[in-house]
Amino acid sequence: METITPIGKERQQQVLEQTRHFIGLGSELLDRRFADVPVAFDLRGRTAGMYRVKGRQRLIRYNPWIFAKYFEDGLHVTVPHEVAHYLVDCVYGIRRVKPHGPEWRKIMDAFGVDGRATARFDLEGIPVRRERQFDYHCGCQPHRLGTRRHLKIQRGEARYLCRQCGNHLVVA
Repeated sequence: METITPIGKERQQQVLEQTRHFIGLGSELLDRRFADVPVAFDLRGRTAGMYRVKGRQRLIRYNPWIFAKYFEDGLHVTVPHEVAHYLVDCVYGIRRVKPHGPEWRKIMDAFGVDGRATARFDLEGIPVRRERQFDYHCGCQPHRLGTRRHLKIQRGEARYLCRQCGNHLVVA
């Protein structure tokens, strides 16, 4: 298996230009000016892009390895996807709407991009972090949760329900 090399500065510049393009398009569509958002090419793992808000800091992160393997998809799907999250946050507030709710889908439709919440990529050759899995169960089947959800349950910050039976997940 050959390891993919992340995109270089030239392609990163193209991604930045495409990000600015969609922010400008959003400004026209929503009749409101949106500032450029900082962009980082530091995302790793299975996710092609991520819009993040930490305090008052807004940031779009892109995965340079996935962009190297799927550059055109990244430009035409991942970039507008993340910009739509940014625009929805600016207009409605990140906590007031669902991440891939009707407000986000409306912007994606206006961009002319398929509004699927996630993409499925073949990640062969792309370095991915292997997350530890924890065994849980409900009333009908076993479940495997990642570290983040497991820790939220352990700290009492979250409870998760089985989609099949509706019972709470309990550590096995």
